[in-house]
Amino acid sequence: MQKRALMVGLGIAGMSAAIGLRQSGWTPVIVERAPGRRLGGYGVGLMPEGRQAAVDLGIADHLHTRNPPDGGKTWSLTRSGDREPGMGFLHQPGDPAAVLRGDVEAALWEGTCGDGAGGDPVEVRFATTPVEIDDTGGDVQVLLTDAGTGSQYREGFDLVVGADGMRSSVRRMVFGPDEDYLTNWDAMICAFQLKEQVPSYAETDSIVVARAKRAVWVFGFDDCAPTTLLTYRTQDIQGQFTGSRVEQLRSVFSGMDDPVVRHVLDSLEQAPEFLFDSVHQVRMPRWSNGRVVVLGDAAWCPNLFSGMGATFGLLGGAELGRALRENPDDLDVALTAWESGLRPSIRKHQRIARVKQQMFVPSSRPVEALRATILRRLLAARERRLATARAGAAA
Repeated sequence: MQKRALMVGLGIAGMSAAIGLRQSGWTPVIVERAPGRRLGGYGVGLMPEGRQAAVDLGIADHLHTRNPPDGGKTWSLTRSGDREPGMGFLHQPGDPAAVLRGDVEAALWEGTCGDGAGGDPVEVRFATTPVEIDDTGGDVQVLLTDAGTGSQYREGFDLVVGADGMRSSVRRMVFGPDEDYLTNWDAMICAFQLKEQVPSYAETDSIVVARAKRAVWVFGFDDCAPTTLLTYRTQDIQGQFTGSRVEQLRSVFSGMDDPVVRHVLDSLEQAPEFLFDSVHQVRMPRWSNGRVVVLGDAAWCPNLFSGMGATFGLLGGAELGRALRENPDDLDVALTAWESGLRPSIRKHQRIARVKQQMFVPSSRPVEALRATILRRLLAARERRLATARAGAAA
């Protein structure tokens, strides 16, 4: 008889885990709080580990990438309003694949429930959430609530996987309150897709306006409108969630009187949806407790500054399936092997995220100046490498 697993969350980590477990002979069931799938979303970069995980999960052929054919140009705006060639998100080591978050989820959906599922589609229950988890009996008993009907029912599973984000309900029920695991980074982010590029810039251009404690980034793509990130530092996190989000951001970015900033803020008022949230990392001493495991942002949220969220979501699900496949008769051994394999890389990138935060939004004027100097030197070194490569190819 096939073992059954409950995946809580229909995001990147949840669908990756569902595919990984199905590859290992399990029967996954996904529950999702929202009434339907999320589409679109902000821009992300897939690092080599994430691209390999997509291959392992069998979704690589369904994954639409959006890197500009020539690599695209990045412009950095100085305080005097001048444009300088800059270093963009896609210029970092690893040559990330440019995608929208929705592109990754669409590929995973195809592998989970579409024609690319390679077997029976995974059962997905929308508007459904767990409200109680009992791991004391022969199986894990989960009390589920259907928001559409208001009904509650219990169901047994051999494994419960919490992939329900940074403020995971599974983690709270099984491991403890959010404050035990969320580290505060004294920063806010707002991310969304623009309707159109900033005037006077090429369609695939990326733009960076980074000032002390606040920054605006525009990420250019090959075949869709750019996405944008507004980020700022604040020690009053709770105060950021009062009143209008748009007015809050206009207040924070007042004084940055630049056409790029004005365009982004004006576009925000017309955006059908946007992500506005505080920045945290999730730090847990262990990702599993008995037959309940958390993964993705629920377990290790590296945060947006790290640039590794989507990559680790894919990798975590693929590797969980691999560990269960290699240890089919011992769940404890499988979960221990899975965690010990992932944790060193995740810990490293969580640490690196502190440095990357300074690249995204410098903490002071001196750091802003130092950041600009470092990036100019890195850009010059990159241009020399590219020139050498072109000369070698022409020889």
